Amino acid sequence: MTQETGGSAAVNTKSLPSTSTPTGTASDLLDDAEPAIDEEALLAEFDAEIPARKLSGIPQLVVKIMGVALSLFGLYWVFNPMASQFYLPAFLMLALSATFLAYRGWGSKNKTKVPGAKDNPRIADWLLAVVAVVPFAYIISDWDAFFRRAIIPTDLDVIMGTLAILVTLEAARRTVGLMIPIAVIVFFAYAHWGSYIPGVFGTSSFDWSRLVGHNIMGTQGLFGVPTNVAATFVILFTVYGAVLTASGASRFFIDLSFAAFGKSASGPGRTVTLAGFLLGTVSGSGVATTVTLGGMSWPLLRRAGYPREHGGALLAAAGIGAIMAPPMMGAAAFIIAALLGVSYLQVLLWAIIPTILYYLGLILSIEMDARKFKTTDVTMEVKPAGKLLLRFGYHFSSLAAIVVFMSLGMTPFRAVVYATVLAFVLSFFDRNSWMTPRRVWDALATGAAGAMSIIPVMAAAGLIVGVLTLTGLGLKLAGIIVSAAGGNLLLTAILSAIAVTLLGLAVPVTASFIISWVIIGPALQDVGVPAFAAAMFIFYYSVLSEVSPPTALSPFAASAITGGKPITTMWLTWRYTLTAFLVPFIFVLSEQGVGLLLQGGIGSILLASVTSIIAVAAFSVGTGGWLWGPARWPARVLIGAGAIPLVTLSLVPMVCGLTAIALGIIVHFIGRKSTLRASGKA
Repeated sequence: MTQETGGSAAVNTKSLPSTSTPTGTASDLLDDAEPAIDEEALLAEFDAEIPARKLSGIPQLVVKIMGVALSLFGLYWVFNPMASQFYLPAFLMLALSATFLAYRGWGSKNKTKVPGAKDNPRIADWLLAVVAVVPFAYIISDWDAFFRRAIIPTDLDVIMGTLAILVTLEAARRTVGLMIPIAVIVFFAYAHWGSYIPGVFGTSSFDWSRLVGHNIMGTQGLFGVPTNVAATFVILFTVYGAVLTASGASRFFIDLSFAAFGKSASGPGRTVTLAGFLLGTVSGSGVATTVTLGGMSWPLLRRAGYPREHGGALLAAAGIGAIMAPPMMGAAAFIIAALLGVSYLQVLLWAIIPTILYYLGLILSIEMDARKFKTTDVTMEVKPAGKLLLRFGYHFSSLAAIVVFMSLGMTPFRAVVYATVLAFVLSFFDRNSWMTPRRVWDALATGAAGAMSIIPVMAAAGLIVGVLTLTGLGLKLAGIIVSAAGGNLLLTAILSAIAVTLLGLAVPVTASFIISWVIIGPALQDVGVPAFAAAMFIFYYSVLSEVSPPTALSPFAASAITGGKPITTMWLTWRYTLTAFLVPFIFVLSEQGVGLLLQGGIGSILLASVTSIIAVAAFSVGTGGWLWGPARWPARVLIGAGAIPLVTLSLVPMVCGLTAIALGIIVHFIGRKSTLRASGKA
């Protein structure tokens, strides 16, 4: 599995001005930590299977210029709309060309760890960067006629279309590894030789010119919804995140988190959770948030008494929440808005309660661990949270502005641009974070760099979608899922969850969502699930695949920070997030369940929310093994298992579930009383 950025580039908190008092700031915790953490090297290792280069000199300047040009092009499009048949090829031309310079195609990824090692593009990379320009320049030179020839392309059209496919696949390989290009090749082979396949999977065979015409000269493939989202939502939000970071917001979020929870045994864990959520509003990336959070927070957790593996798991779980937490979320959330034809604000509203439930489960796990490990409070001399909010609380303004602007009917594109301008203006409230011309330049370059790792994979995923729509394979696979489940809603949902999770082990969240939507979305809708609920179900399982063993990268990045065992850290992260695997079932298994997405009326919202809270709490006890004292296995099994029937929101299963939970609580307290009596503490 690979990890995408989907948000702004990583936040280097060490370079940001502090919002704390001159002595005793949160960052002072690093003074007695283990050797300094190289965040850039960790991101290079874990944010993609084949890391980005650590550029220097002329290549670095060239890539920065191209990045700034890409960001400015996206901003220009907002106020000067142009035909997508022109804009998307031009956008990809610049983005893919820069990718060949910014990402290594071969060689050791350990170069990023060697101080002073040169890691600049080779001659072949420069040639590929030039070659990437050719097919897209050909398309935009006469774009109107090019797209009109989709049914009967010329020989030159086919050659240029083939070249566009090849450079897209190579760019995707460099950013996220081999799985996506291999998948595209398999799907193209299926479309070309489909008539030779017997049975239900058989289809018509399409010659190469037809495949190129459909996927390159139409709006269902390379220039379909995924690329459109990358060239609009993603680039604009990554620029916004970069400006917000440069304005000092990330440092403020971290310091506020350190100041918010005072002295308590569970305070360090709560601090990390809040910091992860706040940093996620800037990043929108699981790995980037984990690494940034770990660099600042692991010393806090270590001093509080957390074992290395549990501390790493907590960092990873907090980081993963960044992908599903409003208002940034991951790129898949933008795709949902585009596919369903709803506003991005609507997607944010759908995500509110599930996000709260995710963090509720995480907080409960933290409270249990604080008692099990007998963690202690960590004394820090930081400004009180109230003073920090009064002095630097303006950083929340631009985040709120996005929601307000969209509520007033503004397009999300203009809303995020105006919020970016607001973040720029607010930077001048603090002398240390003024957005000077140099910082503006760097923010524009950083914003493009944050999007660059995901643009190729979204373009490649568009090719897969193009083949699925051309051959009808998506509907066939959906029919197979429904048939295998016998038309049963619960079985269809279970099979869908397994399918999305397995797919997510091999490809990034966004690609996993795009492919799953074409295949799993129709299957869920065939058994009566509303389209928006099906989309959110697939979205959450695509995200949760990022913590599903055996290939979860955020836990591996966290273990590199804490020095813990990677496999143990991965399994503990999975345990921390296990309650989140229950929640998506609630809004697909019953009509009232959509209340969890703030749909269906106040009654449905209350029923779904209260039931979900009980289910999450009970499941947390089952997995965490703590309820006013250590919980033994009989009680844990009863309480944890009792949470599962609650997701149906049906009377009989809910009664059975609540009964099991009540019995588990009784068994726990009887056993606990006996233990205390035997130890003489009763």
